[in-house]
Amino acid sequence: MKLLMLGGTEFVGRAVTEAALARGWQVTVFHRGRHAAPEGATALHGDRGDAGGLAALEEGEWDAVVDTWSGAPAAVRDTARLLAGRVGRYAYVSSCSVYAYPPTAPYDEQAALVTGSPDATDAEDYAQAKRGGELAVTEAFGERGLLIRAGLVLGPYENIGRLPWWLGRIARGGPVLAPGPRDAALQYVDVRDLAEWTPEVLESGSGGAYNLASEPGHATMGELLESCVKTTGSDAELCWTGPEEILAAGAVPWTELPMWPGPGEDRDAVYGADVSKAVANGLRCRPIGETVADTWAWLQRIGGVAPQRPDRPVVGLPAEKEAAILRG
Repeated sequence: MKLLMLGGTEFVGRAVTEAALARGWQVTVFHRGRHAAPEGATALHGDRGDAGGLAALEEGEWDAVVDTWSGAPAAVRDTARLLAGRVGRYAYVSSCSVYAYPPTAPYDEQAALVTGSPDATDAEDYAQAKRGGELAVTEAFGERGLLIRAGLVLGPYENIGRLPWWLGRIARGGPVLAPGPRDAALQYVDVRDLAEWTPEVLESGSGGAYNLASEPGHATMGELLESCVKTTGSDAELCWTGPEEILAAGAVPWTELPMWPGPGEDRDAVYGADVSKAVANGLRCRPIGETVADTWAWLQRIGGVAPQRPDRPVVGLPAEKEAAILRG
């Protein structure tokens, strides 16, 4: 198989590139040249946000393309149109954010969607931008398009900062605000499980939309944070605190307390996807302890500081705010 990876040097794109190379595929990585492509991949350079930025893709044929773009949908539209006659299948890594809020959990791939346009030239609304990207792929590739509606993505190479923040905070030790309830179910996908599933589905010829995350109950908030304590060897004391107390103190779910969306509709939206279609098509999710341990090992290899995407907010609870909540 010949794969064209749009991106391919960070997080999801890098993991997909490495998984495809491990399968013996020929991989071409099209990127801006800011980071090195994985060893074994052929590199083409261009900036999809610039006029003429797709020049390097005007020639060539591939069996499949994988696109992780989360900017303006018009960039997906232009790329998909350019490649439609020279690429077999087009996989677009979208998001469960494309479902109209609030979705009724469990929501499957037929649930109501937000509006979006493939012609939009901005990405101010993340959900609408991802939906616009989906429409662009469907317009150009039809049933040859694969829409991967990923949930929370964790694992090595993370450049959003969620799991790296928890690992760093717990590694510092001491009392740690642990947002409860402890047994609250999480739903996520290890980036490597996404990366291994995607080539398999492309090779099988399947198309359409798939919710991609672990099944509800695959892990809990308690298992996540306790794995962080075990992995880092920290003396951290997890101080489990109820949602009402946390919200009353002004802590911001999801951004200040990564992976904790708070109770109610927000939790249903983030952790309420029906993933039975992906599971039936081969998705397998590794244990949370493995994801945590491998992410910590990666952080140690790169000096302990995770890269940060410039278009995403820095996450984490300020130390003084955490201390004040713990004091009550």
